[in-house]
Amino acid sequence: MVPFLTQQDPATVRSQCPYCGVGCGLEMLPPAAKKQLTRRNEEGLPIWGVRGDRLHPSSHGQVCIKGATVGETLDASRLEVPLHRRSLQDPFTPISWDEALDLIAGRIQQTLKAKGPDAIAIYGSGQFHTEDYYVAQKLMKGAIGSNNFDANSRLCMSSAVAGYTRSLGSDGPPCCYDDIDHCDLAVLIGTNTADCHPVLFQRLLKRKKRQPRKLKIVVVDPRSTATSDAADRRLAIRPGTDLVLLHGIAHLLLRRTRVDHDFIDEATEGFEAFATIVQAWTPARVAGICGIEEADLRGLASLWGSAHSVLSLWSMGVNQSVEGTATVSGIVNLHLLTGQIGRPGAGPFSLTGQPNAMGGREAGGLAHLLPGYRVVTDQTHRQEVEQAWGFPMGSISPRPGLSAWQQVEAMERGDLDLWWVAATNPLVSMPNLGRVKAAVERCPLVVLSEAYAGTETAEYAHLLLPAAQWSEKRGTMTNSERRVTLCPEFRRPPGQARPDWQVFAAVGRRLGFKSQFSFESADQVYDELAALTAGRLCDLSGLSHQLLQAEGPQQWPYPAGSTPTAEAKRLYENWVFPTPSGRARFIAEHPLGLAEPPCDTFPLVLTVGRYLGQWHTMTRTAKVPRLMSMHPEPLLEIHPDDALDLGLEKNGIAAVSSRRASLVTKVLITDRIRPGTVFLPMHWGFMQEGACEANALMHEQACQVSGQPELKATAVRVVPAPQSSTSSKAAGRL
Repeated sequence: MVPFLTQQDPATVRSQCPYCGVGCGLEMLPPAAKKQLTRRNEEGLPIWGVRGDRLHPSSHGQVCIKGATVGETLDASRLEVPLHRRSLQDPFTPISWDEALDLIAGRIQQTLKAKGPDAIAIYGSGQFHTEDYYVAQKLMKGAIGSNNFDANSRLCMSSAVAGYTRSLGSDGPPCCYDDIDHCDLAVLIGTNTADCHPVLFQRLLKRKKRQPRKLKIVVVDPRSTATSDAADRRLAIRPGTDLVLLHGIAHLLLRRTRVDHDFIDEATEGFEAFATIVQAWTPARVAGICGIEEADLRGLASLWGSAHSVLSLWSMGVNQSVEGTATVSGIVNLHLLTGQIGRPGAGPFSLTGQPNAMGGREAGGLAHLLPGYRVVTDQTHRQEVEQAWGFPMGSISPRPGLSAWQQVEAMERGDLDLWWVAATNPLVSMPNLGRVKAAVERCPLVVLSEAYAGTETAEYAHLLLPAAQWSEKRGTMTNSERRVTLCPEFRRPPGQARPDWQVFAAVGRRLGFKSQFSFESADQVYDELAALTAGRLCDLSGLSHQLLQAEGPQQWPYPAGSTPTAEAKRLYENWVFPTPSGRARFIAEHPLGLAEPPCDTFPLVLTVGRYLGQWHTMTRTAKVPRLMSMHPEPLLEIHPDDALDLGLEKNGIAAVSSRRASLVTKVLITDRIRPGTVFLPMHWGFMQEGACEANALMHEQACQVSGQPELKATAVRVVPAPQSSTSSKAAGRL
């Protein structure tokens, strides 16, 4: 094999895109290396060029519009020095890094004496590098002694984590992107892949075009999208009926004996209890609840039962539900029932939402996890990590920490003295934003580590720390197919911005743990994490920054002694699962439906989602005119029948209200959404022009297993608003 680095243009730098979980490879072109006239941003700084990396095995040179324009975001509106204010009514003033770090360490020490470790919490992000995630775990769970580290992955992928763990014995997607080239049935449920994972969707389209007779695509979604436009079948089910649909498919597969008895007998447990539950989910009952034709249900079951290789793909539409974990297990059940796992083209494939949510899971980046796919409730797991970290036995608490929403509730009660937010913007992305704002105002010290100025969360912070972002620090990210890519530092951070892992380590040293946080480089951080994963399902022990730099991206498991390119593309090919019995588990649960179903007062179901050209809370993408021109404003999508009943006109203005909030927005009347359901994008916060705080309408009720809020559905009322209504821009901190 020719070394990875020798195959590139020496003027370019290879990295992974910092947007979605597809993890596309990018080649970054320095401004001076471009033949065309150097472009400059609004600040007059030269813009890095971007092209797809043809050698990256996950994307083969493809790149979406967000990745192609990421160079335009790097210098726009950056934080450059630490800023502090004593109260939210005061203006920010610059302070030194020493002053900022002393302030944080002093607050931690004061709180430990007065209230104990559980009065401190960190809220992190899937935009972290794995090294950032890892040092944060060591600081919070080891040095401070609280498991109160959670991340925005709780809002994104935690139901997938819990579903995989319950059904298969461990987190970890068992599939890979090559399975798209081998499946003959792709079932996309709860995912608008065309907009949210566009490069992966293009790979699916290319396969369909190349072999139209060998691939059927089925999309399950109450809303027509670019994803469903490419489907052979679309099931426009009612929101909140995914698990009902899955039980209905299982019922038909069992009745038609389209099951793999050899696999069930040799590799699973719990089949009898599962079969008993799904007996009650007859086609007529399921079709009535889901709001689809019985023939559509039977057709999908027939396709699944006759397919040689079934690949299911899902994302937030499944995970963001009060029964998100049960629905993930419902998907896995169908794969276990038909032996569709552990071989080419087959398996349940969670599409990770963020660029490094997978790396966060490897590093233990949720409130119940420890590095290496360990859990805080397991004494052996705690002791293994304590020993590796050099902390006394018992340093790590056996209690799961506060999840994202529980951190909000703790601030409401006055139980948190310090809330440290890093690389995320929860004052847009959280549900029930009015309640979040009121809670955060009660916290004595809110710290925000952020690359960009002017975010909504900064309006509620006391201390702003300028963060070096992707491109300005060295580290790794892991994409949805378990592929680890080294992201090099190829430009200087602006001003005094620092990598997050360095800031966490500096606080650890100030707390007296100098040896535990003596890292001199991100390479050393990664080496320590990799050693901790040895023997675990997510074994990274054979990886290092040096190997990834020389050989290119690699998939795990990659134990010490592995050879580059000799990849273990799929998990569970031997039908052995990481459960006590070695068997995968059928999970039998009755569907719950929506936590907040429609009623006479709030007769419509609002679902929220993403636009192709925008990313999360627009912290980056709002800096790119080309992206803003694609989606200049948020639009309420509503079916013509509902619009007629409500008296809404084309391009009119509507007032949308839930039990928590109201907003005003422009209307898009379209038959591409199911009657009774309306849609809003979630990107616009109160600092954006044309602000439309969709998540202010959403409730915070969550899956009891994963803790993931049901951000995909809430009951609303829609009425016409005067055309003279102002923008729906909501107040921030008043």
